[in-house]
Amino acid sequence: MSGFGPGNFFLADCPARLAVELIADKWTVVSEGPVRHGELIELIGGISRKMLTQTLRRLEAHGLVRRHAYAEVPPRVEYELTPLGATLIDPIHMLTEWAMANGDAVLDALDAGPEPVAQSD
Repeated sequence: MSGFGPGNFFLADCPARLAVELIADKWTVVSEGPVRHGELIELIGGISRKMLTQTLRRLEAHGLVRRHAYAEVPPRVEYELTPLGATLIDPIHMLTEWAMANGDAVLDALDAGPEPVAQSD
């Protein structure tokens, strides 16, 4: 049995659901060191500055990312994982490895379309 019964994980206010939604966001990327905003844009690709800022603020509000603004001219801001955020590194690497190993099979299944459902009389 999976342990995901009705009335727990799928509730809107379930902490586990919130955590999955945070890391499942397509713009959430895990980096293992302090990174500047522009570096993240290059790393992720296809993201606007505004969307990246919104994502970083959300991750910061949930304790996964720390923002450090330096008192310099020009201003410099770096982001890094908090200890809580760092706990995501291994699970995300595992998911990435699974996606790399199985991505072609998933696309092949999508191209093949749904299997016909047996009709019962």
